[in-house]
Amino acid sequence: MNPIFQYNQYLLKRQVFALAGKFRFYAPNGQLVLYSEQKMFKLREDIRVYADEAKTQEVLMIKARQIMDFSAAFDVVDSASGQKVGALRRKGLASILRDEWEILDVSDNVIGKLFEDSMALALVRRFLTGLVPQNYDITVGATRAADLKQNF
Repeated sequence: MNPIFQYNQYLLKRQVFALAGKFRFYAPNGQLVLYSEQKMFKLREDIRVYADEAKTQEVLMIKARQIMDFSAAFDVVDSASGQKVGALRRKGLASILRDEWEILDVSDNVIGKLFEDSMALALVRRFLTGLVPQNYDITVGATRAADLKQNF
């Protein structure tokens, strides 16, 4: 396992004022451990995650299976080995009102979920974009594995 994934907590910072989405993941000690910059104008999503901002070591590839799919599935691949390590699949219609994703294992079996915290708050966020912070929960089986909270 790559030592980058040894921590049980990370701080994710998204650069707000950028043309493309820029994401930085920090270890609990404040060290930058992962960096991703979303490419613009791509018909088929292809996200690369690096160990540094200079993009010298690619760690993960996240690739859409199809072009512009409402129930999009994204394969997550370990860049070092080229092996698929899992996938994420958007729950199409369910995600209109509240974002919901399935976490899949290597064989595409559902092992968890990523979902917005509350239907009511999700609806408010759709109309008051940027005014209500996002909050996502991640479960593996029935166990809550992570909580993603947006701060302004």
